[in-house]
Amino acid sequence: MTRTPRKAKRRPLLRFLLRWLFRGALLVAVLATAWIALYAVVAPPTTPYMLSERARLGEVVQVWRPMEEISPHLARAVVAAEDANFCLHAGFDMDAIRAAIAEGMSRGGSTISQQVVKNAFLWQGRSWARKALEGVMTPVMELIWTKRRVLEVYLNIVEFDEGIFGAEAAAQHYFGISAADLNPTQAARLAAVLPNPRERSASSPTAALRERAARIADGAATIRADGRDACFAR
Repeated sequence: MTRTPRKAKRRPLLRFLLRWLFRGALLVAVLATAWIALYAVVAPPTTPYMLSERARLGEVVQVWRPMEEISPHLARAVVAAEDANFCLHAGFDMDAIRAAIAEGMSRGGSTISQQVVKNAFLWQGRSWARKALEGVMTPVMELIWTKRRVLEVYLNIVEFDEGIFGAEAAAQHYFGISAADLNPTQAARLAAVLPNPRERSASSPTAALRERAARIADGAATIRADGRDACFAR
């Protein structure tokens, strides 16, 4: 009687497992793409980070506002502070990444697009798994969304103080006004609290934050003058 070698028995099982792993990965990719496409037209109701902060704090504040109801001063200030080449890249700013690597990763090289993917779809913290997903999802989002939509979502989900998310909640929290009414100085101060909003205050700025806000205001004016706001300004 001829015995079937063990390796021969294992091959069908291995092929079966690989086939289902491939199908599972394909299903995840399809669902993730559908999720990204949905947020191209629907305001994200919440984010993983907001959910974790709501569980920790008991409550968070966020009021969604369309781009038309957010001061253009804030849009330009945030771009100047976080991603000056926002309109020029396709999701990744290679010059910023190279600069961050050259400085030993002491400063971040993430674009606004990458931050939107992290905040809207993924979890916080540093891990290779999250960075890998961010690296895959960012170009997909850039293909589906307009740049104006990327910035609109960012301005509505970014944290400006502990438990204070989005431009409208931040404008009311710090200055008692709507996001539409922010002047250039107020907008620059809001942008200046990023990316460490828990350690900085837009309404009670330190000398260092005032200096940072002044640089951001200058950068925002330059971005407007040289047309680097073309992808989101109207």
